[in-house]
Amino acid sequence: MLMLDQLSQLEKQALGALDAAEGKDALTAWHRRYLGKKGALTLMLRSVRELPKEERPAFGRAANEAKVALEEAYQTRSEVLRRAEMERELEESAIDVTLPGRPTGPGHLHITTQTLRQIYAIFAEMGFQVYEAPDVETDELNFGLLNMPPHHPARDMWDTFWIDDEVLLRTHTSPGQIRVMRERCPEPIRVILPGKCYRYEQVTARSEHQFYQVEGLAIGHAITMTDLIGTLTEFARRLYGPERRIRIRGSYFPFTEPSIEADMDCILCGGEGCRVCKYSGWLEIGGAGMVHPVVLQNGGYDPDEWSGFAFGMGVERPAMLKYSIDDIRMFYGNDLRFLRQF
Repeated sequence: MLMLDQLSQLEKQALGALDAAEGKDALTAWHRRYLGKKGALTLMLRSVRELPKEERPAFGRAANEAKVALEEAYQTRSEVLRRAEMERELEESAIDVTLPGRPTGPGHLHITTQTLRQIYAIFAEMGFQVYEAPDVETDELNFGLLNMPPHHPARDMWDTFWIDDEVLLRTHTSPGQIRVMRERCPEPIRVILPGKCYRYEQVTARSEHQFYQVEGLAIGHAITMTDLIGTLTEFARRLYGPERRIRIRGSYFPFTEPSIEADMDCILCGGEGCRVCKYSGWLEIGGAGMVHPVVLQNGGYDPDEWSGFAFGMGVERPAMLKYSIDDIRMFYGNDLRFLRQF
């Protein structure tokens, strides 16, 4: 019975020491002293083999019960001290709710959004409505119905992000032409189609894999190339200044015939030649042309009775020209030092 008395005395001693322990370090030391690998209770359990065989079962049960009791007491004490520490920290770091809060600085529109709204306003004054089409398109709408059947070489003009064999991220906003024509046929149309485009291209100072584009479409009776050139000229002068001069060059797009590229005199050098315009004196506005008869027909319009023009331009490019920005990556870099300038 001597060992049982020693066990009972050890348990009482351990519980008393536990009640006196304050802080995490004291608890750790207590656990090591009584319940650790070389702790007092552990050593006493190992001495059970020194007892007579008939006394070992009773002592073993009592020792295990004491160990469980000490472990439970240790967990309880740990929780009590943890809560006390938390309450002390809360008291020391109490928040004065009567103090004024930190004001949040006002935000403002991103430069791309500002440029888009300027473009919307200019074309709205010319009678154009805004029509939005989805970013994810079918192969048929992005290529086929725009006069680019399968294996047409013009498809190689765009590096495409394919989702599957029939679905892709649109490479241009032109698929919206078919959508709006089929929705509004046989009414005249005058819309702009803004949105993001996606191309599998290397990201450089002049190109991004994701960018904004604005498409323009006008369908009616007796619409001519003169109407298209006049529209582009008016747009350039309203956005960049009334002194702008426009130059038209022949080009090729599968969904327009004839196709053109529109340029304006450099806004920095006035046409004299500089680094921005590559010393040509001209800056590209965008591609355009008369809507191809096949595209008109695919949209539901009889090309013998209806005609129209279409144009497309980037949104970042006009902003780069207007504000003398030389790297398109700045638009997507989230650098507040840059964004706060506009």
